[in-house]
Amino acid sequence: MKMIPRVSVIIVTWNSSKCIDECLARLGRDSSDVEVLVVDNNSQDGTQEIVSDRFPWVRLIRNSENLGYAKANNQGIDESSGEYVLFLNPDVILNDQALPKMIALAQTNPEVGALAPQLLYPDLTVQPSCRAFPTLRMMVWEFLGLSHLFPKSKTFASWRMGYFDHTSIREVDQPMGSCLMVPRRVLTQVGIFDDHFPMFMNDVDLCYRIKKAGLPILFFPEASAIHRLGESTSKVKPKMIISSHRSIYRYFKKHHPSLMNEFLGSLLVVAAFVRVALLKLKS
Repeated sequence: MKMIPRVSVIIVTWNSSKCIDECLARLGRDSSDVEVLVVDNNSQDGTQEIVSDRFPWVRLIRNSENLGYAKANNQGIDESSGEYVLFLNPDVILNDQALPKMIALAQTNPEVGALAPQLLYPDLTVQPSCRAFPTLRMMVWEFLGLSHLFPKSKTFASWRMGYFDHTSIREVDQPMGSCLMVPRRVLTQVGIFDDHFPMFMNDVDLCYRIKKAGLPILFFPEASAIHRLGESTSKVKPKMIISSHRSIYRYFKKHHPSLMNEFLGSLLVVAAFVRVALLKLKS
């Protein structure tokens, strides 16, 4: 009789050859509690070969085109069977005992809708990884630069939670989706990733639906992981800037439709092209 794994780790890759090796090396190959699936979005840099040659115990799903982060994660959900699903970016390295600690917390708190560990920069300093759900007012503070001028303010920096030290366990709105564990029953209840958000804001949208269902989301610093921020998206930064702004607009249009948010959408488009223009001037 085949054992059902306790947790399914789903890693979406795209040209991730520089980081996928170390990411997978930290996941236990001999544990019947863990199954690992890599969903590759048509990498051309040898990522698939690294996974298949060095980690034969990992299930590799090869896409013939880049389907985006959301669709690829949904593929992994459909193909996996664990009681819990851990969405893990390839540029994240779980620290010792992080996964067992997260599983233990989920088991002893069955009411939890999702949980995330503390993320660290490669130099082991704490990486801010929790945010509030965005509102129109928060976006105005961002556009005006007030969140950067007053990074610890509970008013102006409320979206990025600049006042939070990320060292204490607490309920949050949205942890960074780079390392996010969700019970499968919750995904069945609230739905999987919305692929209208192919790259950005899909984790925010998922967390919003989890919270709307009345389920708490926990930030859990007793478990930690190293995150090399932006390892994949930095390869195509101008395209990612436009995609991120478009996704924020779609988020507001889906969850907070209003005339003012239509105005916000126009501002986001203008801001995206300004950022891209400035980026090109610097290069």
